[in-house]
Amino acid sequence: MLSTFFLMAACSGDKSGTASQSAGPDLPDSTFQYKVDRFADVEILRYYVPGFKDLPLAQKELIYYLSQAALEGRDILFDQNNRYNLTIRRVCEGVYENYMGDKSSEDWKNFETYLKQIWMANGIHHHYSEDKILPKFSKEYFVSIVKGVDPGRMPFRDGMAADETLNEILPVMFDPKVMPKRMNQAAGADLIASSAVNFYEGVTQKEVEDFYNAMKDPNDQTPISYGLNSKVVKKDGVITEQVWKLGGMYDKAIARIIGWLEKAAAVAENEQQKEVINTLIDYYKTGDLKTFDEYSIKWVNDTVSRVDFINGFIESYTDPLGMKATWEAMVNFKSEEASKRTQLISDNAQWFEDNSPIDDRFKKEQVKGVSAKVITAAILGGDCYPATPIGINLPNANWIRRDHGSKSVTIDNITSAYDMAAQGSGFNEEFMWSEAEQELSRQYGSLTDNLHTDLHECLGHGSGKLLPGVDGDALKAYGSPLEEARADLFALYYLGDAKLVELGLLPNAEAYKAEYYKYIMNGAMTQLTRIEPGKDIEQAHMRNRALISNWVLDKGKAENVVEMKQRDGKTYIVVNDYEKLRGLFGQLLAEVQRIKSEGDYEAGKALVESYGVKVNQALHKEILERYAKLNLAPYKGFVNPVYKLVTDENGKVTDVTISYNENYVDQQLRYSRQYSVLPLKN
Repeated sequence: MLSTFFLMAACSGDKSGTASQSAGPDLPDSTFQYKVDRFADVEILRYYVPGFKDLPLAQKELIYYLSQAALEGRDILFDQNNRYNLTIRRVCEGVYENYMGDKSSEDWKNFETYLKQIWMANGIHHHYSEDKILPKFSKEYFVSIVKGVDPGRMPFRDGMAADETLNEILPVMFDPKVMPKRMNQAAGADLIASSAVNFYEGVTQKEVEDFYNAMKDPNDQTPISYGLNSKVVKKDGVITEQVWKLGGMYDKAIARIIGWLEKAAAVAENEQQKEVINTLIDYYKTGDLKTFDEYSIKWVNDTVSRVDFINGFIESYTDPLGMKATWEAMVNFKSEEASKRTQLISDNAQWFEDNSPIDDRFKKEQVKGVSAKVITAAILGGDCYPATPIGINLPNANWIRRDHGSKSVTIDNITSAYDMAAQGSGFNEEFMWSEAEQELSRQYGSLTDNLHTDLHECLGHGSGKLLPGVDGDALKAYGSPLEEARADLFALYYLGDAKLVELGLLPNAEAYKAEYYKYIMNGAMTQLTRIEPGKDIEQAHMRNRALISNWVLDKGKAENVVEMKQRDGKTYIVVNDYEKLRGLFGQLLAEVQRIKSEGDYEAGKALVESYGVKVNQALHKEILERYAKLNLAPYKGFVNPVYKLVTDENGKVTDVTISYNENYVDQQLRYSRQYSVLPLKN
C-alpha cells in the first residue's frame, strides 16, 4: 500500500523557519519562507522544487501538463469523502469572498478557521482522526452570514434557494450525531452504514461484501482490484456500481484530466512513457480495471523516464472495507544524486528477503523489479494535498508486485521542508529521556528517518508473499494497519543490521538507535497529540505505530528491554537493550507476515484491537498538556508552487516559470475557481 508517513514536528535548532543552505544552482536561499499559515491543529508549509529551473524545456512542459491533470481531480476527492462536501465548501467560499458585514468578530474568525480546516481535510471530516470538524460558531450565525450575501453570488445547487440549501447542510455541519465519522473502524459496527464516505448509498456492509464476493474467482491468480473505481448503490432493490469514468460518475472532471494527459503524452520523454500515459487515458475512458492493471504494469516497468507521476484512483485507506480508492495525484522528477542510496538498497533486495526473520514459506524465492529512487515533488494533488506522504510504494495489486515488481520513492524536498520548518521546536527536549537520546537524534535522526522510509517503501511493502489461494482482501478493515506494520517492522529490523553499515548507508553501528528510540516514543506516546481526549485510535498508520510500540513494551517486560519511566511527574520511554529490541521487532514481523500470508483475519483483528486501538487516558492527558506548552501544530499541510507557460507570438512554449508566492487562502480559492466543474452533489 502507499505509505503515508506523516512527520511529527520534532527537531531542534534555530527558530527561523527559513532555509539555511547557501544559494546554489536552483536551491532555496536564506529568504525562502517555509512557514505559510497556522490555524486549529494545522501548520501550512511550502516546499521548494530544487532543480526545476535546470531541467530541459521539454521536461518542464511535461511537468506543467501533468500538474494541471493533478489539480483537475480535486473536487472528485471532496465528493468521495462525503456527498455534502462540495455544497458546504462552495457555500462557505461564497460567503468568504462576498460577505460585506463585520469581519472582525470572533465568530468570523472561527468561520475562517473552519473553512481553512475544510480545505486541509478535503471535506468536513478531519483528514487524520476521521471525526467531523464541528464549527466553533453557532448555527444562527452561519445562517445570518449566508443570508447576508447576495444570492446571485452564492453557488446554491440546481437553482435551490438559500433556505433549501441551508436545510440540507445545517444538520450535516452542526449536529454531532449526523455523519460523525468519515470512516468508522469500530469492531462490531456496520462499517458502511456508520461511515460518511460517498462510496456507498442505500446498502449495508453485508450486501456490499456479498456483492463483491460473488464476483471473485478464488482460482484467479491475476484478479482485478474489484470495486476500486466505483460507487455502490441500491436502486429499486438492485445493487449496482456507478463507475468513475468518462461518461460515468465524475465525467466532467475526468474529461479535463484526460485533456491534460493528452497534452502530456504529446511531449513525453520517450515512447514507453507515452504508452503509459495513453493507457491511463484509456482506463479513464472505459473504467475497465483490466486496463488499469495494464497501465500499472507499464508504469512500474518505466524506470528510465526522469519525470514521473501518480494520477488516479489509487489508495483505499478511506474506504472502511479497504476496496474503494480515493483520487490522488503527484508529479515528480528523479533526484539523481540522492537516488544512489535507494538504488543500493534495491540492488540488494534479494539479500534482505533471504535474511528476513519470517518463515521461509512466506519468502519470495525471487524478488522482481524493485525499483527505488529519491524524488523531488513538483506538484501535489487530490489525496496527496494539502497533507502528503513522504514515501510511496506502488502498485498495490499483490499479483503485479509478485510478477512485475514495484516502484518505490522517497520524497526528498518534502522531508526537507518538514525538517526546516520544525527547527527549534523544543520537542525532543520535552519528550526524550536524556541528553543521550537527544544527541543521537541530532547526529543521526534525519539520516535514519530517511533510511526507515527507504526500507519501508523500497522493500518492506514488496517483501513476503501470500500463500496460494489467500484472498488479498482477507484481513478486511485490519488489512491497512497490518500492511503498514509489516513494512515498518521490516524497516526497523534491518535498520539495526550490520549490513547497512557494510553498504555504507549508516556511518556506524550506533546510528540506528536514533530511529528505534524515536519510533517507540512516537508510537506509544507522542502521536497521541493527534487524538482527542476519550477517543480511540482510528487512522491506519497510527494504529500501526501504536501496535508495534505497545507490543514491544508488553513483550519486553520480562527482560526489561524497553519501558516507560516517570521522572518529575512526566512519562518517558527508556530503551535498556537495543539489540533485544531489534529481536522483538523481528518476532513481530514474523507474526504479522504469517497473518498476511495466511489471511488469518481473527489473529490480525486480535493484534490490532489489543495493541493498536485503545488509549491510556491518563497518559494521553499528560502528553496533551506537555505538548500544548510547546505551541506546536501536530499536523502539516502544504501549498503548491505555481507554474506558468511562457509562449512566443506564435504560441510556441519557450519556458515554464515557477513561483512560490501564493498563500494558502489564495491558492485554495483559485483552485475552487479554476478546477471546479462537478455538480454540487454526485
